[in-house]
Amino acid sequence: MSGEVLINLTPMETRVAVVENGVLQEAFIERSRRRGIVGNIYKGKVVRVLPGMQAAFVDIGLDRAAFIHAHEVMPPNTPSDEQVSIGHLLHEGQALVVQVTKDPIGSKGARLTTHLSVPSRFLVYMPDSPHNGVSQRIEDDAERERLRQLTEQCQSEQELEISGGFIIRTAAEGVGHEELHADMYFLLRLWRKVSERKITAPAPSVIYDDLPLFIRTLRDVMRDEIEKVRIDSRENYLKLYEFASEFMPGTENRIEYYPGERPIFDLYSVEDEIQKALGRKVQLKSGGYLVIDPTEAMTTIDVNTGGYVGHRNLEETIFKTNLEAATAIARQLRLRNLGGIIIIDFIDMEELEHQRQVLRVLEKSLERDHAKTKCTGVTELGLVQLTRKRTRESLEQTLCEPCPTCSGRGTLKTPETVCYEIFREILREERAYSPETYMVLASQAVVDRLLDEESTAVADLESFINKTIRFQVEAHYSQEQYDIVLM
Repeated sequence: MSGEVLINLTPMETRVAVVENGVLQEAFIERSRRRGIVGNIYKGKVVRVLPGMQAAFVDIGLDRAAFIHAHEVMPPNTPSDEQVSIGHLLHEGQALVVQVTKDPIGSKGARLTTHLSVPSRFLVYMPDSPHNGVSQRIEDDAERERLRQLTEQCQSEQELEISGGFIIRTAAEGVGHEELHADMYFLLRLWRKVSERKITAPAPSVIYDDLPLFIRTLRDVMRDEIEKVRIDSRENYLKLYEFASEFMPGTENRIEYYPGERPIFDLYSVEDEIQKALGRKVQLKSGGYLVIDPTEAMTTIDVNTGGYVGHRNLEETIFKTNLEAATAIARQLRLRNLGGIIIIDFIDMEELEHQRQVLRVLEKSLERDHAKTKCTGVTELGLVQLTRKRTRESLEQTLCEPCPTCSGRGTLKTPETVCYEIFREILREERAYSPETYMVLASQAVVDRLLDEESTAVADLESFINKTIRFQVEAHYSQEQYDIVLM
């Protein structure tokens, strides 16, 4: 598998596209005014303790107070019978050093932890945890053991004090002593600076700011199969090259400055793919399609055969559509950055072996996802349940806002429905105030219907209340909006 990373930089925003085999797989967008803060470390102040929720709100200098649960304050892996009330751990006005684990999403504030960590290319340093661990994505037992022993050797050789442990990242697979030793030394120097700021910084304030998106992407996404990283800003190309030379030797020769007249996101139709990812419907090559509906509680995905009729029989047609859908769904979850609970309604399959194969393809496709996913199998209703860790806003939440006309419902009341609401409102006003005449202000579509299809009903209402009803079109009114003026 071959891949490329495309980076589009402007003063207003940074956009990163991860392309695999010529197809967009992931998109990261960060606005200058609204930068992601996951990984940042703050010195905050506790503003409210909630014993009933075993949680507290912490002011870290954002518009909304951030949220921390009691288990994120206690030492890691504390047994349930030894956990204590949040009231014994925190009090209002207390200064607290915390790290952001989830960006503010919608109306929810950022999520916090006191279990701090700082990442580098190959390692994550955890100052409060004495144990070393290896990423679960490294499956070879011999390699896991080699890396564990190498990490312990590097720890014993460090001159700087080490109070915690390290997690060996997936990117460390196959690396040698020199790379790990340099990475560890960098993290220990960084942590020493953070420790100094923890003491001197006021509350609330930032004491560790993670790397900007375009450098962070290089650190986290760069793998052997990434053949090129193209960036369209000369100034930031030099920064990226310098970072790679210092911290990721051997990768700098894959970084290219893109000076082309054609916008960089027009390569591989990235711009078009982002636009498609904002729609509900996803077309499959076979003629089938997906319908993706994110809600507050969960995301539902429905699979349909659409125009695909197959060649053999119905069961074979359904099976092939579901196989294609499983691969497409894994890509859409990454591209749209959908998180939380996800329910997939595959087309019903009679054969158990077909169900198992579709599930295997889905799980295999999800292995390339950087976000942690967990698939729980098929329910009694034939639905597939999975969860995907949510750390930042989805693509839709980043680029869109709820429609002011329908308030995010996605539907509008018909002109007929609005007409009948107007009739009922006029009857209420008549009983309460009994004015001489009525003036109805409404949209063009509603007034047209009142004067045409509903003209008989209007005449009957005028006769019933013995009053004249007049109508006036308001061009700026939405279809659901109307006013009744008493005259």
